[in-house]
Amino acid sequence: QVQLVESGGGLVQAGGSLRLSCAASGRTFSSYDMGWFRQAPGKEREFVAAISWSGDSTYYADSVKGRFTVSRDKAKNTVDLQMNSLKPEDTAVYYCTAGRGGSSWSLRVPRMYDYWGQGTQVTVSS
Repeated sequence: QVQLVESGGGLVQAGGSLRLSCAASGRTFSSYDMGWFRQAPGKEREFVAAISWSGDSTYYADSVKGRFTVSRDKAKNTVDLQMNSLKPEDTAVYYCTAGRGGSSWSLRVPRMYDYWGQGTQVTVSS
């Protein structure tokens, strides 16, 4: 069992930065692939970024590539999402997720993940 709690959301002006953090509980955290998804009002949940269980591989949606960076700290059981050059279209609820056995394509799919956090709101004003 893995429990996930996100933090770090808030209101920021366009061009600004935020750092989201996901704290995970559970002894097997280090064996899970971790992902970030987001959902804006009236839209489907969409993939943002993912990092493999080893931390060796990272994946990004085209819309955030070059602006967002995902990282994990196995000693602290945390996964972070550094978001720079934020745009109004980045406004959404951001969710941290955990799953096993992902590939470069399946990590982009919500159903691959077994555990989800409650989400944290990110609002980017223009």
